[in-house]
Amino acid sequence: MHVTLQKSKIVKQSSVQITGSKSESNRLLLLQALYPEFKLENVSNSDDSNLMTKALSSQAEVIDIHHAGTAMRFLTAYFSVQEGRETILTGSKRMKERPIKILVEALQDLGAQISYEENEGFPPIKITGKKLTKNKVSLKANVSSQYISALLLVASKLENGLELTLEGEITSIPYINMTLSLLDEIGIESSFIDNVITVKPNAKKLEAKILTVESDWSSASYYFSIAALSEVGTEITLSSYKENSLQGDSALVDIYKEFGVETTFISNSIVLKKVSENIGPLMLDLKNAPDIAQTIAVTCFALGVSCYLTGLHTLKIKETDRLVALKTEIEKLGGEVRITDDSLHLKVSNGFNENVAIATYNDHRMAMAFAPLALKIPIIIEDAMVVSKSYPTFWDDLKSIGFNLSE
Repeated sequence: MHVTLQKSKIVKQSSVQITGSKSESNRLLLLQALYPEFKLENVSNSDDSNLMTKALSSQAEVIDIHHAGTAMRFLTAYFSVQEGRETILTGSKRMKERPIKILVEALQDLGAQISYEENEGFPPIKITGKKLTKNKVSLKANVSSQYISALLLVASKLENGLELTLEGEITSIPYINMTLSLLDEIGIESSFIDNVITVKPNAKKLEAKILTVESDWSSASYYFSIAALSEVGTEITLSSYKENSLQGDSALVDIYKEFGVETTFISNSIVLKKVSENIGPLMLDLKNAPDIAQTIAVTCFALGVSCYLTGLHTLKIKETDRLVALKTEIEKLGGEVRITDDSLHLKVSNGFNENVAIATYNDHRMAMAFAPLALKIPIIIEDAMVVSKSYPTFWDDLKSIGFNLSE
C-alpha cells in the first residue's frame, strides 16, 4: 500500500498517545518469560513486540521472526538457556543477510550449542538449549548493543552469572544502561565498572510487581520533526513519557532545541512547542542514538540547513543499509548527500522536487522519517504499512493532527 500525502498544515494544538517503547517492551517480555512473577502494562503494539510475544509462547521447533532484528538477537540468547529444547530461528530474506556471528560466538564461548543452517555467520540458526556454567566472555565494545543486551538479559539464568568485558570504545551506552536498569527494577543484581559488566546469578523467585513500559522515544522523533517544520507557536502533546527516561533517543529533547523546538514535561506527557525559526548548521555524534539519524537528516533537508552526522556505523546492518537508503531518497528529492561507513553529510539544498515516491526498503523508519516533509511538499510513501514494525497507528495519528493523506 502506498500513501499519498498532500501538502499539509497541522492544527496549532494537538495530542497523540504513543504506544510503549519497543526497546523496553522486548527486554521486559524476555525477562517476563524467564521470571513470570511480574506483569507488564503499556507493552508496544509493534510487529516486533508481537512477534517477540508469539515466539516466547510458541512450542514450535521452527520460529520465524520475519524482519525483527531485536527479536532474532534476544531469542538467540533466550533459547540457548532453555535446557533440552531444540529451536531453529529464522526470518525474512533480509534477516538472513544480517550478521549474528558475534553473538553466536559469545554464547558458544559460554558453552551454548548453536549451529548455522545455511550460511556461516547468518540466520537461520539451530539452537539446542542447555545449562551454561561458564561465566566469562569478551566482546568488541563497538558492536550492536543488542548483542550485549541479549547476553545480559539471560545472564542471571546462567549457573554462575556473567562477567562481560567490552573491548575498546563503547557505543550505544544508553541501550546497555536501559537493560541494566530493567534488571535492577525486577531485582537482578548487576554492576558496570569501567568496561566490565557483571550480572549475578539468580535462582530465587522474584517479587511480584506490575511494570509500566514508557512510550517509545524513537516514535516521538517524528513529532519532534513535525514540530520543527511547523509554524512558531505550534504545540504537540505526546504521552506517556518520563523526564528520567532509560531510552537513549530521549536525547531528542536537547537535539531539537537546535531546531527551535522546546520540550516541557507535564505529569506523564511532553509538550513540544515551536518557539524559534533561527536554525543553523548541525554537527552531531549519534553513536548513542543512531535510530533517530533518519529523522534528523530529513528535518535538516526540509529546513534547508546542512548537517554532519557521525557515529552511524550500526545503520549499515539494520532493516536496510540506512545510510545508502537516506542518500538515495534525499537525492531523489533534490538534496546532496555524502556518506561514509559511519557518517552522513547533507549539504544545504535549493528547493525540493515535489510528488516524489519515497522507497522504504522494508524499513519502518524510512517511511516515518520522510512523512513530515508533507508540511513542505506533496510526497508519496511506498509500502507505507511497513510502519507496523514499530508504530502500527502512525498514519491514523498523522491524520488526527491535520495531515492530508490518502491510501
